[in-house]
Amino acid sequence: MTDKQRSTAAVVAAFMGAVSPSAMAGIDTAVESVMAPAAALLSAFVFARVDVFGVEIPWIVLWLAVAATFFTLYMGFINVRGFGLALRLVRGDYHDPKARGEISHFQAVATAVSGTVGVGNIGGVAVAIVIGGPGAAFWLIVAGLLSMSTKLVECTLGVKYRKHNPDGSVSGGPMYYLEHWLSSRGRPGMGKGLGRFYALSLVIGCLGIGNMFQSNQAYVQFVSITGGEASFFADKGWLFGLAIALLVGAVIIGGIRSIAAVAGRIVPFMAVLYMCSALAIILMSIEHLPAAVNLIVSSAFTLESATGGMIGAMIVGFQRALFSNEAGLGSASIAHSAVQTDHPASEGLVSLLEPFIDTVVICTLSSLVIVVTAYPAGLMDQGLEGIALTSAAFEHHIDWAPYPLAVAALLFAFSTAVAWSYYGLKAWTYLFGEHPLSENIFKLIFCSFLAIGCMIQLSAVLDFADAMVFLISVPNILGLYLFAPEVKREVSEFMAKVRSGEIRNYRRDGALGNTD
Repeated sequence: MTDKQRSTAAVVAAFMGAVSPSAMAGIDTAVESVMAPAAALLSAFVFARVDVFGVEIPWIVLWLAVAATFFTLYMGFINVRGFGLALRLVRGDYHDPKARGEISHFQAVATAVSGTVGVGNIGGVAVAIVIGGPGAAFWLIVAGLLSMSTKLVECTLGVKYRKHNPDGSVSGGPMYYLEHWLSSRGRPGMGKGLGRFYALSLVIGCLGIGNMFQSNQAYVQFVSITGGEASFFADKGWLFGLAIALLVGAVIIGGIRSIAAVAGRIVPFMAVLYMCSALAIILMSIEHLPAAVNLIVSSAFTLESATGGMIGAMIVGFQRALFSNEAGLGSASIAHSAVQTDHPASEGLVSLLEPFIDTVVICTLSSLVIVVTAYPAGLMDQGLEGIALTSAAFEHHIDWAPYPLAVAALLFAFSTAVAWSYYGLKAWTYLFGEHPLSENIFKLIFCSFLAIGCMIQLSAVLDFADAMVFLISVPNILGLYLFAPEVKREVSEFMAKVRSGEIRNYRRDGALGNTD
């Protein structure tokens, strides 16, 4: 650890040590009274519903779904064509060690996946199936596949228009490519203003859904596996909050290299832990699997049902998938921008894997666990919701199964907070400058909010932050539409160079001993 990291850690620890339960008394009430009206107004606008074939759907979901469909068609089903190349890129086939950037392709996608894979992959899927029926799982997969194309466009742009700082660090994301679009067309003031709007919204969002919500959910899960109401930590949210703030602080002090290194270890572990647990439960209900798959597919195309039929299942499935993988929000492009490459399209292709892992793999496994277990076992009639339903499905076969599930949920929450700290930091430095003092102030604020999230319930703040995060998809997707021809050329040229051998395969050449 460097002297700068030690001093920052000391400040964080001292500040968090000064936070006490008594200091929090009354704050939640005061903040709620101020924020509630604004949160209600913004949420009512962002999540307002429009009528689609007789079924109401949030317009923001429609906005994201149309974009995902458009980019899939416009890019010639790049989510399918580019998948194999994406796998070769992430394993390092075309990694140029001399290229500018801070982290590898694998570390970039691991960091981005850690920001999207969260408690929603476990509990949110259960909510979608309860509301939309088993057919929602089918449309969730479809939405995940389509979202891959949106990710490619925004992550390609993130790398192409990133900024290289004097200290060797990199800053990128929608605030930079949105600013470039307007500045390059004689509107620098408007470009900077749009970039600042995006950055400010992201800072607010990261302190809510990427911070307080995650620490709160981690605390709830920790209390659950340590005895529930009888747990030593049941009334000590401040202690758990202090611990998680210090843990996250120890990671984020080192910047993207430290975050990526941790993500590169945690993400594979937590993904394998959850996937193996889910597969074990599915195998224990293997006799129900054919009927479950049939139920999912048939329910996806049912014209009429209590849950809205095909349209209802489609809406709920798309909503869960798009809210889970965050395609269209632009946030993941901030992490992908730090990759070590001279070819922006290479990281765009790598980003295809992110929605695939998050939605197509992990969310699908969650769906199958519920449909093959909860339906036959009658758990759907017990009033269970969210992660409680998923946990009950696991527990139906193995009494202690909720424990690895809770550990996975804890890791999901921790890794999400770490990734979002980087998103928020880059938005913060866009607003206030790239210098150590500015960065350390943000890290202190971020860690403080982590602890506060375990101590008080600021539902209005979370609602406001949630709405702000999805609101920024409006300017981001507009920018993606405008940049679409440029991205298409970029991707086509890169793939052509790979096929022709113009872009060197370092992994193959290294194996052959030709490293000149």
